[in-house]
Amino acid sequence: MNYKVPRQRNLYTPGVEKPFEISRSKIDAFIKCRRCFYLDRRLGISQPPFPPYTLNNGVDRLLKSEFDIYREKGEKHPIMEEYNVDAIPIDHPELDHWRFNFKGVRYFNEDLNIIFFGAIDDLWLNSSGEYVIVDYKSTSKKDDIIELDQPWHNGYKRQMDIYQWLLSKNGYSVSDTGYFLYCNADTYKERFDAFMGFRLTLHSYHGNRFWVEDTIIELYECLNSNDIPEASPECYYCEYSGATISALSVN
Repeated sequence: MNYKVPRQRNLYTPGVEKPFEISRSKIDAFIKCRRCFYLDRRLGISQPPFPPYTLNNGVDRLLKSEFDIYREKGEKHPIMEEYNVDAIPIDHPELDHWRFNFKGVRYFNEDLNIIFFGAIDDLWLNSSGEYVIVDYKSTSKKDDIIELDQPWHNGYKRQMDIYQWLLSKNGYSVSDTGYFLYCNADTYKERFDAFMGFRLTLHSYHGNRFWVEDTIIELYECLNSNDIPEASPECYYCEYSGATISALSVN
């Protein structure tokens, strides 16, 4: 019988000398539900994976290539001109590493023996010499995105906060203002004709990276505990698993 060997998980073991790696998305997972985070990083019980966002990834790739053209010329992209952004795409020697999902911007906290990392989409430089973090987002809505005021936008903002924190921990001067470049696919036309158009909007966000330090200490304490945390009241994964266990116990 053919079978697949289970993939070796990146699980945390208290007291191990080798530094443990925690991604930006895992910090956010800890914020959303400490129980799910603990089950994942300590016990190897992860949430069901999402299907890959291949179209979104394709848009990201094209945007990076497009901004690289202006980066090479040292010029603003037209969307930056449209929104009067005081910055240009900057050619940093580490940018390719910082963009790569499994490398990203990395910071080693020696006290916690944890390497924190996250992959950024783009990097600009403003006239004050500060680095500006940019994140690409793709969606398909009839109306343009005007405000980042939906519940899921809180996760986007935390994402930006963590990126700004990571870059600042590497000794760089980082602007508190980051940008979300939204690509809104126009799927409300009568015909497809093998072409999908996008409308671009740029949204500034004044980051708040200062909550991250306290959060990673709480994350570290959670990882080193032998007690499984309580589930978050808003966690539908825990709600579903609890309902399933209850139903099985009745039967």
